[in-house]
Amino acid sequence: MVAVELEFYLLERDSAGRLVPSAGMLSGERRGRIDAYGLGRLDDMSPLFDDLYASAKALGLPVRTLMSEYAPGQFEITLEHRTDALRAVDEAILFKRAVRGVAARHGRVACFMAKPFADRAGSGMHLHASLADRDGGNACAADDPAGSPAAAPRDRRFALDACRRHGDLCAQRKFVSPFPVLSYAPVAVTWGINNRSVSLRVPAGPPASRHVEHRVAGADANPYLVAALVLGGMLHGIQNRMDPGPPLEGNGYAQAQQGTLPTQWHAALETAASSAFLRDTLGSGFLDVLLAIKQQEAEKFGSLVSDRDYEWYLDTA
Repeated sequence: MVAVELEFYLLERDSAGRLVPSAGMLSGERRGRIDAYGLGRLDDMSPLFDDLYASAKALGLPVRTLMSEYAPGQFEITLEHRTDALRAVDEAILFKRAVRGVAARHGRVACFMAKPFADRAGSGMHLHASLADRDGGNACAADDPAGSPAAAPRDRRFALDACRRHGDLCAQRKFVSPFPVLSYAPVAVTWGINNRSVSLRVPAGPPASRHVEHRVAGADANPYLVAALVLGGMLHGIQNRMDPGPPLEGNGYAQAQQGTLPTQWHAALETAASSAFLRDTLGSGFLDVLLAIKQQEAEKFGSLVSDRDYEWYLDTA
């Protein structure tokens, strides 16, 4: 059972042509304060969101909860889980296209970049996964959020290896806030119960809804690859009867010394290239092509001359 959850920014151009968080469509105000989960921001953008929900209905997309996120202009819409993982990912792609199209018709730009602003929250793609039994019920269901005695070994095995493979998943440009405690983006191989500072979170909820939320991927990651590797990690953890140990409690960022995820692009590519798990899961041919493309992207990006180069070196070099 898989569901994809996407965060994104709604942007517009200011008088200088720069992309900035959108002003409210009803009030015209551009709020700079943090207002996570605020209903007022949703009301202010209601003309756009009303059209988006209508478009999703026409497309047959299972669009559900809308919420304002941590940064000005940042939002999240959840998609309902599916028993067909491929369908769930297809719908995530269609949803991104719908958001972009509706935003453009309202003079806005929908941005799914993982980190469009260095000083604001990044946007994630959270993948929710659980296991169905032969009758279609949730095999992870348990009264205890950590898992029942019968279900816990299975739940925790699939949780663990998806978590351990996070370092292998990061073969993309990745940014980490200098103050990660404010980022709500995981930085280490950790899991916990209803803890948003860990890589794998078991969300709060009724026993029948028990599942794991993979929180590492950015909103700009390829959802097909993320889903394939998370499912592959689950399978690997179950087959090898791996035990992740107790859930992390408290601030996951402060306890991230061990198993820290790669945060630099070249380091992530090196980790991915040496990963036996990726080769087994994706196939060596596919992985080699993927890494060649990402290596070219990294080299081209590194060859760009930015404004920061002039700021640092023009008068000092």
